[in-house]
Amino acid sequence: MSLVVRVRHLTFAAATVLALALPASAQDIADSHLKAARTALDALNATDQFDVILPQAAAALKAELIQKNPDLQQAILKIVDEKTLALVARRADLEKEAATIYARVFSEEELTAVAAFYNSGPGKKLLTDGPIVTRELLKAAEIWQRGVARDLAQAVGEELGKAMGAQATPVSPAPEGETQGSSN
Repeated sequence: MSLVVRVRHLTFAAATVLALALPASAQDIADSHLKAARTALDALNATDQFDVILPQAAAALKAELIQKNPDLQQAILKIVDEKTLALVARRADLEKEAATIYARVFSEEELTAVAAFYNSGPGKKLLTDGPIVTRELLKAAEIWQRGVARDLAQAVGEELGKAMGAQATPVSPAPEGETQGSSN
């Protein structure tokens, strides 16, 4: 999962938790504040990940109904598609709820600054190239982790060997991909 997506998820989760803890309702939030929240959400593409929910639900329902009633396939496809399209307008409910959540957590000024940054060149670059940077960072951290674990095990093994003399078997670093104490 990319850093940008993780940040979005964490931000959304934190905003949700805080919003649930706060007593304010949508009526308590100024229209300009909600507008700033919607602008920030748009800049972050924060709710884009939810675009697949309705199509996935429709596809799953089609598959289930067709499996149970293969002779009604054409009717099932037509009816599910019609009912799915009728529910598309409810997507706006999620946008309104998301904006309310963000508005409860962030001030109007903060939301304006977030939107300004993510609509700027560097912000757009962060959104597009962030996943690549995150992937490379995770690779580097994994290599670093293995090196640190190896060096720690080696240093501890040497010191234990000195402290215990010939009685103790020094700790040796685990081979790549294995952890200390694992058996083959």
